[in-house]
Amino acid sequence: MERFRIHVPDSVLEDLQVRLSRARFPDQLEDAGWSHGTELDYLRELIRYWRERYDWREQERALNRFDHYRTRIGELDLCFIHQRSPEPAAFPLVITHGWPGSVFEFHKIIGPLTDPVAHGGKREDAFHVVCPSMPGYGFSEAPRKPGFGIRQVAETNAALMAALGYTRYGAQGGDWGAIATAEIARVDREHVAGIHMNMLTAAPPAGAASPMDGVAPDELPWLADMASFRKHETGYQQIQRTKPQTLGYALNDSPGGPAP
Repeated sequence: MERFRIHVPDSVLEDLQVRLSRARFPDQLEDAGWSHGTELDYLRELIRYWRERYDWREQERALNRFDHYRTRIGELDLCFIHQRSPEPAAFPLVITHGWPGSVFEFHKIIGPLTDPVAHGGKREDAFHVVCPSMPGYGFSEAPRKPGFGIRQVAETNAALMAALGYTRYGAQGGDWGAIATAEIARVDREHVAGIHMNMLTAAPPAGAASPMDGVAPDELPWLADMASFRKHETGYQQIQRTKPQTLGYALNDSPGGPAP
């Protein structure tokens, strides 16, 4: 394992500025709002903020307050935060981010988790926190072979915790990190003491005659909202799941592509 410090070369930041200045925006139907996707004026303002006001070096300094490392897990170089608590009895906890997120999601909670006393808490609530960048995210290496899914993310996290010497630990995650957290409880059940997820998915009970069996009447509107969301708001999932390479050319070429 080696220490890792985030520092993006100036040439990369300069290239970003050039690409943002040359962003080409599509037309938009009159009064379309957000009905066809990201609203045009909103994205123009976002790109303007990115070019003129966003300070990446400030974000680097904020992230580099934490202890970053890089190590080899299987065939991949994995980057992660390993923030040990000053409390010797602290419990290990691996936290997994979601899509399209990063370990930046946790910059406000790492301090209270590792040093609760300094934040008005109790020393017995302290954790040694491990925040991996999932393979292909942040500064972690992306898999080069097909078949690397969320189960493999969980296996990678379990291998990392073992490499750090943790034989008993907890796991937490949201979004895709929640799915990875559920999986780590399956693939490393001998070492995982418990899990916490802030996104839950559930299937109908086994043997149910229909998906609505046992659903309380006051919960039906929630399911209707979810059905509407899946119908109208998940187009990105279809292309990313079936033809990610096709989409990748545009996203990689222009920083304005991932921005929406």
